[in-house]
Amino acid sequence: MTSGLQFSWELSGSGWATCLIQDASSERKNIVSYCSDALAELLRGVAGLYGPIPVQRFSFDLEPAEVRWVLRGRGSGVGLAIYRFPDMSASFDAPDQEGTLVWSSTQSRGLLGHVVMETARSFPIAVLQDLRRLHLQQDKCELQHGVAVS
Repeated sequence: MTSGLQFSWELSGSGWATCLIQDASSERKNIVSYCSDALAELLRGVAGLYGPIPVQRFSFDLEPAEVRWVLRGRGSGVGLAIYRFPDMSASFDAPDQEGTLVWSSTQSRGLLGHVVMETARSFPIAVLQDLRRLHLQQDKCELQHGVAVS
């Protein structure tokens, strides 16, 4: 398995984010639209690797292009493949192989989960958790609250 996996997600303008994934031998960088909740889709996809479905797929809208991530769980390993399609609206039902493979890697599920989770910690869920903790500690609110995400 390849080591040195890194992942970043940075807001890069009104309605855009820069997504970068790289391993020891290559990297893939995309400017992702906020027409969909791409970071949440990524988190759901990686979390899905811990369940009974061994293949997880999700797409990022690049307006108009699409990059489709395909995660294939193999025991404690994961095959990652990113395919690019020229038009998201035309590629909805297209098989992965109709896209152009633009990045691939094999990593441990634990490392992939770790780097994605660490990056996502800096986004609104962390702020929500902080607000919830402060509200409960300092406001002594007696209303019912949802379960904390940890």
